[in-house]
Amino acid sequence: MVASAHSLPIRITSVAKSYGSAEALSDVSLDIQAGEFLTLLGPSGSGKTTLLMALAGFVPLDSGSILFGDRDVTLEPPHRRNVGMVFQNYALFPHMTVLGNVAYPLKLRGLTGAEAAVRAEEALSLVQLGGFGERRIHELSGGQQQRVALARSVVFEPPILLMDEPLSALDRKLRETMQAEIRRLHERVGATTVYVTHDQHEALTMSDRVAVLKGGRLQQLDRPDRLYDHPNNVFVADFIGHSHLLPTEVKGGRVYLRGHPVKHNKTPVPNGPLVLMLRPERMEILIAGQDPDMNELSGVVQRHAFVGDALMLTVCLFGETVITVKVPRLRGLLDSVPDPGQPIRLGLHRDDTILLPAEGDDHG
Repeated sequence: MVASAHSLPIRITSVAKSYGSAEALSDVSLDIQAGEFLTLLGPSGSGKTTLLMALAGFVPLDSGSILFGDRDVTLEPPHRRNVGMVFQNYALFPHMTVLGNVAYPLKLRGLTGAEAAVRAEEALSLVQLGGFGERRIHELSGGQQQRVALARSVVFEPPILLMDEPLSALDRKLRETMQAEIRRLHERVGATTVYVTHDQHEALTMSDRVAVLKGGRLQQLDRPDRLYDHPNNVFVADFIGHSHLLPTEVKGGRVYLRGHPVKHNKTPVPNGPLVLMLRPERMEILIAGQDPDMNELSGVVQRHAFVGDALMLTVCLFGETVITVKVPRLRGLLDSVPDPGQPIRLGLHRDDTILLPAEGDDHG
């Protein structure tokens, strides 16, 4: 995280927004640090775009408050908030040149002429479009148009930058390129950035922290690695990455899976039903002997699938539960992989044994 001298923290406190009987946001609170890159992540209808538009001033709140630094902007109109905005469809002006598009925010702020042109050219150079100023928008590729939108959003050095699914219209390869470009731009500019996406891979690779929303409620706010390794609840575990969730039993403060005690680091064990989260890459193939820190799962291999850097195994546990196991293609490791139809012993280390509430959402 690299904050510029003029970037601002954002404080969102107990915000709520409904459209008729439908709750778009419900009691959402979070603090965003100055210079942070924070992503709002969730499925369609989760409230992430509504929250971003509330930050921009386009959506009035029913209750709650929004502060930029020490300034309460809850009731301020969009043009008073001084934020940079990148829209999903870029919202570029086709009748203007590239330079005209980028310089437009400066014109709105009373800056024209040579100084505005110099600053617009600097912004274009920042997104690697130096020399493109006289081109028309229709002459640019989708990735170049996205860069113009980025240049326009930062040309006036806003303290806060808001992005609404800016890469959704691009193909996968270009998306990955632009992810790196946006992160590089953030590090150069240092503005506090709030980014909206439904793509969990995009969120994990780009963000300092991620806020996961579901049904207008905040499920978890955390670093990408914490979200992946230590989700708050079943929804986050299922939405972030690939996981299998196995029901367990809790008896006398101990956790059991199919009658076998589960070794874990969760103390104390909460009351109520729990599920065991299995990540495909966290399981190991056990050859012989027992490890006191390993949970052992026995099953039968159903098939192998080659995926480049790994071998994906489909394994049936307990004669009914099908899971996948990711085996890295390391020298010698694949020799231990049983063929389809053969039994397999899998190990899950107690440090990788994550237990989650079986029902309900945590909103912290």
